[in-house]
Amino acid sequence: MIKVLYEDNHIIAVVKPAGVLTQGDRTGDENLMDMVKGYLKEKYKKPGNVFLGLVHRLDKPVEGIVLFGKTSKGASRLSEQFRNHTIQKTYHAIVVGKPKEEKGNIKEQVNKISFFAEGFTNKTDAEILDAVKKATKTRTAELSYEVVKKNEKYSLLKILPKTGRFHQIRIQMQQMGCPILGDTKYGAPRVLQGPTLQSDSIALAATAITFKTATDDKVINLEILLPEFWKKYL
Repeated sequence: MIKVLYEDNHIIAVVKPAGVLTQGDRTGDENLMDMVKGYLKEKYKKPGNVFLGLVHRLDKPVEGIVLFGKTSKGASRLSEQFRNHTIQKTYHAIVVGKPKEEKGNIKEQVNKISFFAEGFTNKTDAEILDAVKKATKTRTAELSYEVVKKNEKYSLLKILPKTGRFHQIRIQMQQMGCPILGDTKYGAPRVLQGPTLQSDSIALAATAITFKTATDDKVINLEILLPEFWKKYL
């Protein structure tokens, strides 16, 4: 069942569960894009294929808000906002340990292939792969963070990314010495456990987003609650 946070004639915003792909891949696993297409097809009784523009992604292990364009105009306007960095995204994460500072700004080089979210729009897998191969492997990544809550083992952080690099938050938390809980790929010591969770889920969620509508530039602010089971770690 899709959880829709916002919908107009051009844009739809939904919540992606942790462990679900944003877009389908060779595995054939369930993915958010097909789920949203199914929702639109049923709601509007659409025959044939349903248009849905992909303008950004969340990693499979991450929960949170995802925007799609319902029309080419919607996808184009969202992509433009991502390109111009006028869309503000907020994340929350439970990290292992405690940052040395209660709040801070991290700006550093990330040794990972990186490319912008708008590059996904209307591209085939082959075109995306070609773009990845051409991408610069070391780029500047920047974010700010603030400790919201902490105990002896874990800290809850509010994170505002200023750039959109591949696995940026996950890498920068590891480099800060505080990997995200459950993110064994980037140094976390244990798997995240919770009801109905996929084994590769991590304690990172895209909890808020601010964007403008496609036609009248109305500002939309969306926010979701933190996963309920996170409370047991804090």
